Amino acid sequence: MIKSKILNVTLFALGLTLFSSHVAKAATYKVAPGDSLYTISRSFNTTTHELMTNNKLSNSLIYPGQLLNVPDRKYTVRSGDTLYLIAKKYGVTINSIRNTNNYWKDYIYPGQVLVIPGKSSFTASSVSKGVVPYTQSDLDLLARLIQAEAQGQSYKSQVAVGAVVINRVQSSAWPNTIRDVIYQKSGGYYQFTPVVNGWINKSASTTARQAALDALRGYDPTNGAEFYFDDSTKNTWLWSKTVALRDGNMVFSY
Repeated sequence: MIKSKILNVTLFALGLTLFSSHVAKAATYKVAPGDSLYTISRSFNTTTHELMTNNKLSNSLIYPGQLLNVPDRKYTVRSGDTLYLIAKKYGVTINSIRNTNNYWKDYIYPGQVLVIPGKSSFTASSVSKGVVPYTQSDLDLLARLIQAEAQGQSYKSQVAVGAVVINRVQSSAWPNTIRDVIYQKSGGYYQFTPVVNGWINKSASTTARQAALDALRGYDPTNGAEFYFDDSTKNTWLWSKTVALRDGNMVFSY
């Protein structure tokens, strides 16, 4: 789910009249923690390539607080309008309008300007069933962690990284959502290095996304591990854990 959106819309086209809708590429979206170009592109019915081109990005790395130009449609509320009627008119959900505008009140008023998100079969906030419930945003975030932590490793290791996160979600010793597990701080330190160095904000590969899906569907090569590390580490506390799986230069433990 894309959270904490801040949208500032500037119209560049002429001829906009009150009580009308308008199509323009004139919205500015403020990147929130957990966002990726993939989730943003799906929410605004565009592609990561278009976002990179329109924002002159040389790679897919983005960061919280960054401003991106995104496509939008702008609608001026008429007397008698409701969020339900507007959502039905444009073929989107009420929640997607709320998310896009960061507007959570139940009423709207004539003259109010709303940004209408692109119509898409992808819904970042819709919940899917796996060994733990997850949204498309959760899936993307988990895939990005896998990409950052296990790129170049075997597919088994990639799934195992995802499984560690799922195992933590299922354990009472850790937070109970994928997002909260990945962004958890303990003793002032983040649990996962990619959150610190920013690699978590890079887009995931197709392979990493499939590995995330397999982990969410219950494939766990580690049989319950809640930790992983590189075998070059000198951390004696990590090595004191019971090793569940060694694969390549990755170690998974309880």
